[in-house]
Amino acid sequence: MDRFSEFPTNLVAPARDAVAVVPNDSADLAQLPRALFVGAAGNVAVVMAGGQSVVFENCAAGVLLPVRAARIRATGTTAGALVALW
Repeated sequence: MDRFSEFPTNLVAPARDAVAVVPNDSADLAQLPRALFVGAAGNVAVVMAGGQSVVFENCAAGVLLPVRAARIRATGTTAGALVALW
């Protein structure tokens, strides 16, 4: 039995998984995250799960963006050390 199987996996529970994000203008993320962690300050350009493109400007290092972003665009993203959480 998985020692973590008793933990819920819904949108209000803490994240169970994480992966470093490499911004890409043409490829969606492999997994739809529930949030993005910004490790180094800057802008984060995303395509939301609903298809809208938006740039989160001037994100501080250490901020958690509670967004369902399907893609993190390289063009327009100046923030670094991005981590997708789900």
